[in-house]
Amino acid sequence: MEDSRRRFLKIAGIAALGMGTAPVIDAVAASGGHGAEPHMRKGSDALTAKQWGIVIDTTKMDHDKVEHIIEACHSIHNVPDISAEKVGEKVAKRHEVKWIWETHFHNAFPNLPSKYMSEAVEESPFLVLCNHCEDPPCVQACPTQATFKRPDGIVLMDFHRCIGCRFCMAACPYGSRSFNLRDPRPFIKETNLAFPTRTKGVVEKCNFCAERLAVGQPPACVEASDGAMIFGDLEDPHSDIREVLREHYTIRRKVSLGTGPAVYYII
Repeated sequence: MEDSRRRFLKIAGIAALGMGTAPVIDAVAASGGHGAEPHMRKGSDALTAKQWGIVIDTTKMDHDKVEHIIEACHSIHNVPDISAEKVGEKVAKRHEVKWIWETHFHNAFPNLPSKYMSEAVEESPFLVLCNHCEDPPCVQACPTQATFKRPDGIVLMDFHRCIGCRFCMAACPYGSRSFNLRDPRPFIKETNLAFPTRTKGVVEKCNFCAERLAVGQPPACVEASDGAMIFGDLEDPHSDIREVLREHYTIRRKVSLGTGPAVYYII
């Protein structure tokens, strides 16, 4: 009991400290200060928006393209490959870390009717990732502001502030966050020195490639998709993404929850 009480007080104390200060990465990087980590510094060519969003055209996706997109994202962000060959199937399932991954329609949209679904849709690979919600429940659940939302709609992680409580994971209705149950560094094929690695006990997820936007580059997944993913400002009526949304019927994941996901799907 005493050990449990000590752990609770420790978490509560850290949480109280975190409530009183702005997220480290967000505050410094936004100002372009010298304390900003290299991957977060904004240059003069930075891409900006009022609300970033992505449209995924599933009609242009196949398994090879999906794998290419996942590899592009995971390689530049030092996402560990904890495969069954290395640690065993059961352990790999529990310890898996992912920023973007493939699933089926039924898993991505469990609330949508699909009794007589076309084979094309049922067999299509659906890419899922953090939805960078308008009203992200993960941000509200985090006791230390380790996860926070920028003015441009991107929901970020400050890895240094994360205490591993996993409240954000419990709050996310999309399963978009991963927890490092072990040291991830030995499972990185080739470390990208331009982006930080994480440690055991830290939560991580897709960041809409905020570090690339800061230097004028689109997200890695969009670049690798060969036109199957469109990224842009949802608030700009003249943007490419708004043009695509006007021309196509799209769906979003679990919109009934009121989170306002910023990822749309053409089916």
